[in-house]
Amino acid sequence: MFSTVRYFIKTSIIFLLIGLLSGFYMLFAKSYLNIWPHPELVSAHTHIILSGSVMMMIMGVALWFFPRPEKEDPLYKPGLILFSYYLMTISTAIRFIFQVILSIIPPNELVKFTVMISSLSQIAGLIIFFISMWGRIRSVGSHIREARGEKF
Repeated sequence: MFSTVRYFIKTSIIFLLIGLLSGFYMLFAKSYLNIWPHPELVSAHTHIILSGSVMMMIMGVALWFFPRPEKEDPLYKPGLILFSYYLMTISTAIRFIFQVILSIIPPNELVKFTVMISSLSQIAGLIIFFISMWGRIRSVGSHIREARGEKF
């Protein structure tokens, strides 16, 4: 397993732990303090688990398991994959932090704008990753078995 894969997977685990802790906090506050979670906190919790944990785990495992890129693949660039990792990590962390802030303070245009920009950055990170991986989504031998009539 090479370093970029480890980055995706370990970061995914860290984001999962943060998501679990924020979920536990909301459950505790609702159950024992009778404080219902703010919608921004629910959104922060949801996005750090789905975008930060689940999607980054999928990205890391895809990078690890998909067939190697063909030598002439114009889309696959390891530097872009690493860039998408940093973009996803930073934007997910910023989105989580600023949505937690929005759940505590009165609405603030700068904080709301930061959440929007970080959300767009998450989308960009996913698009960059999957465009780079597009050529690696191909059959490696299964097309021969399919041509012989084998069903999967």
